[in-house]
Amino acid sequence: MMPNYEVLALRYATTDPLRPRSENFLPGMDLHDGPMPLDYYIWVIRGGGRTFVVDTGFGADAAKERGRNLLHEPAAILADAGVDPATVADVILTHLHYDHAGSLDAFPAATFHLQDDEMRYATGRHMCHGCLSAPFNVRDVMEAVGLVHAGRVRFHDGTSELAPGITLHRVGGHSGGLQVVRVATERGPLVLASDAFHFTENRKRRAPFPLVFHVGEMMEGFLRCEALADGREDLLIPGHDPEVRQRWPAPDPAHPDILRLDLAPLS
Repeated sequence: MMPNYEVLALRYATTDPLRPRSENFLPGMDLHDGPMPLDYYIWVIRGGGRTFVVDTGFGADAAKERGRNLLHEPAAILADAGVDPATVADVILTHLHYDHAGSLDAFPAATFHLQDDEMRYATGRHMCHGCLSAPFNVRDVMEAVGLVHAGRVRFHDGTSELAPGITLHRVGGHSGGLQVVRVATERGPLVLASDAFHFTENRKRRAPFPLVFHVGEMMEGFLRCEALADGREDLLIPGHDPEVRQRWPAPDPAHPDILRLDLAPLS
């Protein structure tokens, strides 16, 4: 019998609340003024006797370098969620940008799951262009390369099943080998879209986020995520949208930044 997983979103950082909307859409794709901040999440999947962490966030040094507001060290908020990073056996890296692939050394027992295309992208000729290399932290990429040589990276090519009810799907677009995660839950197939779309509005309006490697793949990625979620809006989880914290419940009032995505949204 396929397990139904518990899925958590852990909000660990945010941006200036006055970040303008214009920074979240390709030029010409937004006609409105006003603030539109980003939130930063890592995710946890639990069930069938296993725990998977999806992305590893960034720490204090990267927050200072990038001008982000760090609310919780990733290892600390994982501990608050009952996850000991030192014992996690599987970490899924949706891609290698600084906000998704820092703090790798907090997972000394983990195998890291990554798309072939993402490692090629992060270490290849496209990194000669500043607009494409800017969202990578070279220290994180070098650490990921070291993990390859240590035999701790499992590469995936396209779509693969990681465990019963958990599948990985390459969509690209935002990065050269971005992957999304489809998870079986009691209420249906939940899609952790990561940066396939930062905001639900990016996807709904078909208005891409401006940090993009391949616009065509990003647009197709919107459609792919919708199909993976069986067309259900309540099963599509954006990568950086504050609406996640507004829509999904935080069962423990002491930890308002730990949200249960496998439960029905509040509205």
